[in-house]
Amino acid sequence: MLVLLLAGCAGAAAWLAWPTGSPPLDPPTGDQTASVEPTTQYIPSNDPPSAPLSPLPVDETCEAAAPDGAAEANAASLNTLSWAPFGRAETGWVIYAPRIGAELATACGPGTTRFAAALARWQAGHGLPQTGVLDAAVFDAMKTRWTLARPFAVINAKGECPNAPSAAGLAPAKPHEAYGAKPALLRPGALEAYRRLVEAAREDGVVSERDPRVLTIFSAFRDPAADAARCARDNNCQGVTRTICSAHRTGLAMDLYIAAAPGHGPDSSADDNRRAMARSDVYRWMVRNAGRFGFVNYVFEPWHWEWTGEAPLPGVPISSLPQDGSQPLDQGAPTPQPGLKGLLPRKNEVR
Repeated sequence: MLVLLLAGCAGAAAWLAWPTGSPPLDPPTGDQTASVEPTTQYIPSNDPPSAPLSPLPVDETCEAAAPDGAAEANAASLNTLSWAPFGRAETGWVIYAPRIGAELATACGPGTTRFAAALARWQAGHGLPQTGVLDAAVFDAMKTRWTLARPFAVINAKGECPNAPSAAGLAPAKPHEAYGAKPALLRPGALEAYRRLVEAAREDGVVSERDPRVLTIFSAFRDPAADAARCARDNNCQGVTRTICSAHRTGLAMDLYIAAAPGHGPDSSADDNRRAMARSDVYRWMVRNAGRFGFVNYVFEPWHWEWTGEAPLPGVPISSLPQDGSQPLDQGAPTPQPGLKGLLPRKNEVR
């Protein structure tokens, strides 16, 4: 029994600390070797912001009774599953593993029996076969829940696009809160919630002088007219990464610096860049704690967070918006599928 306990603790520690070889920061500032203690509390992102945290038991081990072969199947598919969860071909689900672990309220790695057992319980609670195996159908059920947790996405699902607030009613971030001191505007409540979140991250050691870029804002409110002009100019608003109806028009959405793989910017949707973010202590802290401050994530983009403390403004039909730049580039290519199956406009991802 003692051997199993030690093995389970080691499994949890290995997952929380994984990987040890993350890309170096550049430029380096201060001591980058100090470790960040993992938080031991988790909250599903679709719980309301006022919901109490669900603490991870101190004595949790990564050994548990799980469906036969489930742990092995998860370990095998983690880096090999061929699928298209957002309409774009991907290999493996390691990018989404931290978010899935938070949903299951476990710190144990995807290849452990504890993870498989937690997943089987989750499946049972959502009317799915209790296989304990993560596959595209299970992920789709989770993704739908996460999408429904985003008020903007729910409005989008009705074919509507929220209106933008008056610029005069927005509050500016301070220079040190913005990536590269670039101006960033948000609704005042969202900005205050962001500041509370950053302070908590600082107290937990996630934000420090090691890298002052961490959790700074690199995109906040975006004027709809300017966004429409960019869509038309770049012809790049077909769905997964940009859309003619962006959550940024609400003044409640913000893109935060999480991490960046070498050769990529903080908003690159390249798989290796998103993978680097998913492996970071910063993102793991966010998926476990941001809900306490009213934030939900668009899981395809680890950097994109929306504040749910206030409702978006009433909107207009998406069909009434300028459509230039939103036409599919390849009429024969599969249309990107957003997270709310059968409800969201097919060529407008809820970004």
